[in-house]
Amino acid sequence: MEQTSGPRIPWHTLSVEECFQRLRAGPAGLSREEAARRLREWGPNELEPPRRISPLAILLAQFRNILVLILLAATALSIVLGHGTEAVVIMIIVFFSVLLGFVQEYRAERALEALRRMAAPMATVLREGVEERIPARELVPGDVVVLHAGDRVPADLRLIEAVNLQIDEAVLTGESVPVEKHTAAIPDPALPIGDRRNMAYAGTVVTYGRGQGLVVATGMRTEFGAIARMLQTIQEERTPLQENLDRVGKALARAALGVVALIVALGLLRGRPWLEMLIFGLALAVAVVPEALPAVVTISLALGVQRMVRRNALIRRLPAVETLGSTDVICTDKTGTLTRNEMTGRRLFVCGRFWEVTGSGYEPAGEFRVDGQPVTPSEAVRRLLRAVALASDARLYRGADGVWQGQGDPTERALLVAAMKAGLDPEELNRRHPRVHEIPFTSECKRMTTLHQGPEGLFAASKGAPEVILESCRFLLTEEGERPLTPSDREQILEAARAMAGEALRVLGVADKPQALPEDAEEGMVFLGLVGMIDPPRPEAKQAIRVCREAGIRVVMITGDHPLTAQAIARQLGLLRDGRVVTGAELDRMSDEEFEGQVEGIDVYARVSPAHKFRVVTALQKKGHIVAMTRDGVNDAPALKKADIGIAMGITGTDVSKEAAAMVLLDDNFASIVAAVEEGRAIFSNIKKYLMYLLSSNVGEILLMALASLAGLPPPLSAAQILYVNLATDGLPALALSVDPPEPDLMRRPPRNPRGGLFTRPVVLLMLAGGLWSALVNLSLFAWALSSGRSLQEAMTMAFVSLVLIQFFKAYNFRSDRHSVLRQPFANRWLNRAILWEGAMLLLLIYVPFLRDLFGIYSLPPIDWAIVLMAAATVVPVLELVKWVERRGLLGSLDG
Repeated sequence: MEQTSGPRIPWHTLSVEECFQRLRAGPAGLSREEAARRLREWGPNELEPPRRISPLAILLAQFRNILVLILLAATALSIVLGHGTEAVVIMIIVFFSVLLGFVQEYRAERALEALRRMAAPMATVLREGVEERIPARELVPGDVVVLHAGDRVPADLRLIEAVNLQIDEAVLTGESVPVEKHTAAIPDPALPIGDRRNMAYAGTVVTYGRGQGLVVATGMRTEFGAIARMLQTIQEERTPLQENLDRVGKALARAALGVVALIVALGLLRGRPWLEMLIFGLALAVAVVPEALPAVVTISLALGVQRMVRRNALIRRLPAVETLGSTDVICTDKTGTLTRNEMTGRRLFVCGRFWEVTGSGYEPAGEFRVDGQPVTPSEAVRRLLRAVALASDARLYRGADGVWQGQGDPTERALLVAAMKAGLDPEELNRRHPRVHEIPFTSECKRMTTLHQGPEGLFAASKGAPEVILESCRFLLTEEGERPLTPSDREQILEAARAMAGEALRVLGVADKPQALPEDAEEGMVFLGLVGMIDPPRPEAKQAIRVCREAGIRVVMITGDHPLTAQAIARQLGLLRDGRVVTGAELDRMSDEEFEGQVEGIDVYARVSPAHKFRVVTALQKKGHIVAMTRDGVNDAPALKKADIGIAMGITGTDVSKEAAAMVLLDDNFASIVAAVEEGRAIFSNIKKYLMYLLSSNVGEILLMALASLAGLPPPLSAAQILYVNLATDGLPALALSVDPPEPDLMRRPPRNPRGGLFTRPVVLLMLAGGLWSALVNLSLFAWALSSGRSLQEAMTMAFVSLVLIQFFKAYNFRSDRHSVLRQPFANRWLNRAILWEGAMLLLLIYVPFLRDLFGIYSLPPIDWAIVLMAAATVVPVLELVKWVERRGLLGSLDG
């Protein structure tokens, strides 16, 4: 095989046969063994990978906090001046804190990297003659790539098949109009890229038609690669919540530093040594300044998104997680999302009567019945089934296990099965009548037409929406032959279509035209009949819709199907109750003002185009709704981008729709959307729990020190003790709250108000109540201990232990901002383990002489333990009382 690096080969000047010879490949593609060998030789099909942050860089980044650096410098100076014991302890605690920050950020970086890998693009290739879907990075020179409308070209290709193929090359050439492609060699080797009509380049997009291309260059050898950018679609972009917390954190930092400065100033005025007060103030600042809030959110979001993947929802953009919790309308497709996407041909309407078709799945075994009696398919039935078999890009084949399998669109697969049940061989039909031209299906035209070579010249076969097919027909096939189509015939056919659609059948009209030409193929056709297929609802979709209703989320169906089919499926799923069914034609007759006035009463949209979908999303957003939209087509990208959350189909969706979407359903299942909403709510809820606990603890610590200073009391905690409280209670217990199990009523709450923010009035009051009570209890305990004749060391130890225990109690209380702590109090096993670990560490500090001396701690007698435990436990009824008041709505809405 000739090298594809070095001097570029002018592939566009070579014939298809010459390209195959040079790459030692063929029309059936490479064998799997040869593809694996070439992948080892040429490497993956990607540009330079995104710069990976090294563990060392992450570690060094922990020391960018100026307060930490000053504290380390001050403690080093303290050691030089002979005050070494506490300074060493402080340095050890700081390094442990740095290590904890490193572990958190390292996990976040690896989590984001995993998301980038999961969002990597895919490609359809022929391997040993069989279509396979593989990661685009595994493409090698010599592979044969299959292209369809909506695909992003995954490598540089020499086209070997082009059927009405048009490609948007704007990212490469700047040309805004899609370029029509062909397969013929072009002799000019100096031809500009934009004029190489037989080539397709990496990063460009197929907008129309279909084709196949031979991979001639991959990775860094392509003309221009978008692959590396696609691999970075999971961006470390800052979410609105992070921006909000950044502002809150800076405001809290300014306030905290002001209080710290006041405390240090009062200490100096009372004659405390300046170096001691400097270290004390810095330690207090490091402990209470919440400079890491946005980073904490990134970790929670990234790890939460990984959990969502396990529920078949891939988040491509982190801000989407926040929006999920606010979503109150889901606009969903029907086929494959609410239904199984397992089409089976059930009924035909041919020559004025209905024919039943038995059997299921892809097994071509079944019979035709009329009035319940088995019959042999008539010539008219066979002609209809021949047309649908030819106007199809699907394929049926026996797998290695002997079971029939299918490739391509599920509707077309069902039509092929029906044709085979009538004794037709689709592959033989395509050999006898090769396709020479086609007019592909689009959401706008709602039909597909192909032209084939026959014994008497070209003929056309067409299938699509019954009313669309009828519009192009002038003749009707009857038992006696063809005759002109009359108005009464049209009404009879449309009535039959309505009857079939009312039974939840998906209905297609079928027509053909002898002696057709590409320019008039869809004019003057012969109407052959109707085909009705059943696509049963997913059993889990009905339950998911019920969950949505309980969660305050409205589900709207948007489909290209017949309105009666859509209505029947919607009623079976419980989606359609009091709402209306509106068609695209009815939408066209409404002004924007009229539609906006009615949009909240419409549950089902049928026979719609991409422009209608965009209009629906816009109208709902104008009414103040947060809209999630599921689509899969190349023309659906505008609606997906317009929606607050665009959701693409992972199995049937096009590359363009996936890139426009914020979320990809890996199983195309509506229930996975609901699972993602639940997970999104849980992630946001856990971030709130984490922050309530963290900020309440910080408020309690700084108020304790400030009130003691204002009261003229000695500091209740030493610098080492303050840092230890920050490391121990704000470390593992806080992290455990970020993975708290979802609250049982999470999906029975209304969607979160996106304008309400995280810190609603009840949340702020609950945090302040916990912090204020902690400060008052600990200050009172400290002052009482001093007045009772206990030494300063014993009083400080009692305040220190009480503060730690109060944080433990608050960790359990903040598992919910509304429910009692007694409701499943130990459901979070990670929190239980964190508290047990930190409790054991606390006992070691108190009773191991070496550690006790390092931290200046007194060995508490049982009476002190009893007093401290009772004092700390008082925070529980206080927080329970605040929650009781909040549940009654006296402090504002709990959901913002």
